[in-house]
Amino acid sequence: MQKTVVIDIVGLSTSVIGEHTPFLQKYIAKNNLTHIKPAFPAVTTTAQSCYVTGKTPAEHGIVGNGWYDHEASEIKFWKQSNKLVNGEKIWDAAKRKNPDFTSSKMFWWYNMYSTADFSVTPRPQYHSDGVKMPDCYSYPADLRDKLQKKLGTFPLFKFWGPGANIECSKWIADASMEVDRENDPTLTLIYLPHLDYCLQKFGTDFTKIAKELNEIDALVEELVIYYEQRKTNIILLSEYGINNVSRPIHINRVLRENGLLAIRVEAGHELLDAGASKAFAVADHQIAHIYVNDPKEKAPVKSILEKIEGVKLVMDEAEKQKHHINHQRAGDFVLMAKADSWFTYYYWEDDKLAPDFARSVDIHNKPGYDPVEMFMNPANPFIKLRAAYKLARKLLGFRYRMDVIPLDASLIKGSHGTLDIGKEYYPVLITNQTINQKEIAPTDVYSVIWESIFGDE
Repeated sequence: MQKTVVIDIVGLSTSVIGEHTPFLQKYIAKNNLTHIKPAFPAVTTTAQSCYVTGKTPAEHGIVGNGWYDHEASEIKFWKQSNKLVNGEKIWDAAKRKNPDFTSSKMFWWYNMYSTADFSVTPRPQYHSDGVKMPDCYSYPADLRDKLQKKLGTFPLFKFWGPGANIECSKWIADASMEVDRENDPTLTLIYLPHLDYCLQKFGTDFTKIAKELNEIDALVEELVIYYEQRKTNIILLSEYGINNVSRPIHINRVLRENGLLAIRVEAGHELLDAGASKAFAVADHQIAHIYVNDPKEKAPVKSILEKIEGVKLVMDEAEKQKHHINHQRAGDFVLMAKADSWFTYYYWEDDKLAPDFARSVDIHNKPGYDPVEMFMNPANPFIKLRAAYKLARKLLGFRYRMDVIPLDASLIKGSHGTLDIGKEYYPVLITNQTINQKEIAPTDVYSVIWESIFGDE
């Protein structure tokens, strides 16, 4: 067996590799770069699940970062149990081939209750008074304590939200090397989310993202030097590239205008009632799952969807099968946006009636993905003072709501998920292995990792 590390540099594509990534440029010159045809949808959980199972979403069931649970009648995002991913994982197949094989899964998604030998994933503490505290979850359980004693508390609020920065990816990198030093796993999977933030906020505007590119480049160099000293095969890859966008599509508002959405009002705020709706959307970057609770509405709903500006493709059953997303978790229709467009989860028509969670970082309550969570409201000149006041209340033990997020989807300048993009936005795979194809399928990444570990065995 050959010791192997897979470093997932989120958002990396040839569109951003250049003068601001000097190490990556030199590293690519000495190795081989292959494009990965984007998974569909090209989002974190789907792509990673393709990589570790060698299966499509139709088989492994991860049709996006979230979906509608028909039995619970609830929209669920960012769940973490590895049991949600169907199919044998690469670390299980490797252990079956050689019982001495061990694995470390550092912040790759669906990391709870996996069968990897070592794993760490974000997991805040939720206290009974509503306070959310930074923390992480690990297996074995005491690994969390050992890492946080050495590296400090996992910087959860630097992992996502307005404060997201390189500190989080640095913590993950340091933790990965620490686990490697202590346990010497055969395979390590490392997730570095840093580029995800600036690229979604600003697109490929190098006047605004040069610093972040320099930071991730330096961190990858640090990891590569460490693993080269450990005589490790190194695979650098990404899940998707991020292309520029300028048009948010408020898909649930369209369905509401056509009398298909059910809304409840609680304490003066509007809530989407998915179970009572005739049809609704689960928005996820540049794709949206459309669930139709009333079968009689399918044909009218499809007609409405096909007329929406910015929609590239409305997938029915035949199209879902063609794109390998024909799984029971998928919507009755799956929308794919044009390259310049993306889907919001917004369903209210008056911001005064928006739910209280809309102005907070609240990834589990929002019925869709919300990249605007990366901004503090720029329309409020006192927003940082407001955030400081809220933080002071938290530190003093008072209840608080960190309601500092804007409701302006036009702030977002980059997105991903669609297949309507040029190859410069494809995810990449960089390795010293010989790969004869200039482009591989996302399911082929499994074989690249397998060959790195076992070669001709």
